[in-house]
Amino acid sequence: MDGFDQLPDSLILLIFNAISDVKTLIRCRSVSKRFNILVPETESLSLKVDQVISPDSDSDSLVLTFFKSFLKSLQDFLTTTTETKSHHPTRTRVLNSPAQILSQFDRVKHLQLELPGGDLKLGNGLTVKWSAQFGRSLKSCVIIGFKSDKSTVSENPGDVEDIGGGLKSRVMWTISALIAASARHFMLEEIVRGHHDLESLVLLDREGEGNVVMDKEGMRECRLEAAHVSENRTLVPSVRMRMRHVPRLVLECGVWVEGATLVVVRPSIEKDDVDDAELALGAFGHGIYRETVQRLLKTRSYMLEMNSF
Repeated sequence: MDGFDQLPDSLILLIFNAISDVKTLIRCRSVSKRFNILVPETESLSLKVDQVISPDSDSDSLVLTFFKSFLKSLQDFLTTTTETKSHHPTRTRVLNSPAQILSQFDRVKHLQLELPGGDLKLGNGLTVKWSAQFGRSLKSCVIIGFKSDKSTVSENPGDVEDIGGGLKSRVMWTISALIAASARHFMLEEIVRGHHDLESLVLLDREGEGNVVMDKEGMRECRLEAAHVSENRTLVPSVRMRMRHVPRLVLECGVWVEGATLVVVRPSIEKDDVDDAELALGAFGHGIYRETVQRLLKTRSYMLEMNSF
């Protein structure tokens, strides 16, 4: 008897959940009839998008207006052979979006998607990271930006003030982050509506620039009522932006942080049930980001308001 035949289905599914990688799991379906039946029951999945294609999108757009994503490495597994194509023309269509690929799985509860790159291309050594929570629409977004130097800090305070381009530029990259988040949320909506067992959903990028998080309650809201959309992205509601800025910081690890900025964004119509510290530390609670956030939270904040866009 084959050793795998002695393993109970529950143990095999436990192994599949630990593997989680969609590419590997699809390969497992070709191992045996039993594996082919069990793989779609995997509850924890990780889907890495190797290439993003956005036909008919504006190349001058700040972010990709729509993610028509597909896994190039999965083509050999998702399409039929040339011999089969001649007999089954309806199978020649490539499953080219995450929602279509994930339709092969029936009981997904925990899902992480990874895009090949971020959307903001700021340059000048400036680091900007963001983390957004969504339901039907934006619930909150935390953005941190700074320029770090492990050696010495500028002797000219004026140079520090200009890092990131001043208040106007900081507002612009805050808007850019919100547009990027809303475009990613738009892509997730089809996945959320197709998988009613989902309890947690995270969409991030390989560069670690930004992530969109949806919890069980947020996905329930999304299924009940469709979000308002604008140009292939979810409409960002009217928001309040609480901004904190410090010209320079020296962290305990010896890293100089210049032009550090923390922005906490919330919809204008919602109450602040969670304070800024909890949101910011929950989004950036590790490494130099944690210490930078902790220091910024102790500084004076400035409130800005922005209409829906």
